[in-house]
Amino acid sequence: MYLNYFGLSESPFNITPNPRFLFRTTGHGEALDHLTYGITQHRGFVLLTGDVGSGKTTLCRALLEQLGSHDYATALILDPCLTETQMLRAILHELGLADARGDRLALRERLNRHLLDQRAEDREVVLVIDEAQHLSIAQLEHLRLLSNLETFDRKLLQIVLSGQPELGTRLTDPRMRQLRQRITVRYHLGPIAREEADGYIRHRLRVAGANGHPSFDSDAIDRIHAHASGIPRLVNALSDVSLLAAYADRRQTVSQTHVASAASELKESLR
Repeated sequence: MYLNYFGLSESPFNITPNPRFLFRTTGHGEALDHLTYGITQHRGFVLLTGDVGSGKTTLCRALLEQLGSHDYATALILDPCLTETQMLRAILHELGLADARGDRLALRERLNRHLLDQRAEDREVVLVIDEAQHLSIAQLEHLRLLSNLETFDRKLLQIVLSGQPELGTRLTDPRMRQLRQRITVRYHLGPIAREEADGYIRHRLRVAGANGHPSFDSDAIDRIHAHASGIPRLVNALSDVSLLAAYADRRQTVSQTHVASAASELKESLR
């Protein structure tokens, strides 16, 4: 609604996880560095946790984009609420083997052959499981067994588990001892700081085509950060509705008054 008025080419505060909009705050930069290190150093399992809306999915997509397609084959599972057989089919499908058929053992053998083929071509295979807090103990154990696929000198499959803090709690279960010991790289993504919120908002506006306007004054950013508690998804939601309020007011600068209006409108989401 406000794109033409502000001269924007796209919505700057869309909550979809688009890696083009990733702003490397201290936390997001460190998280991406940890993920990259874990994969490039063949650590097997890498764990990323963070609260709802902290930017985990965007980071995972940025990681896969950064890895590229030449040296890495990647699979991203966004809905892990699957049986073991369904999980294997989903992984094979993500790896380009859409015709995978058979029972769990046949699918596992198909995956093993594919991993060996990729290794022969000097390509690494990376599996990213998002929303991994929904994985059961049995599903996590299944993933651990998949990680056993290896040659004499290297794991054939590297796995990134990304999820809410409950995932870390689940991994403390005594039954998860073997898997827990294999996670040698882990990072918890916290909220962004007030001094980063300004850069975050400016970055997203710039990516969306802004050229100095619209802008958010300092008081507006203070209010947005406070209402959102530093959670990027809530920062996006508040910034979006605040821009709409500024548009209705025919202003190029978002003020704390516009943010107050947005916070009132979004009060249920901010609880």
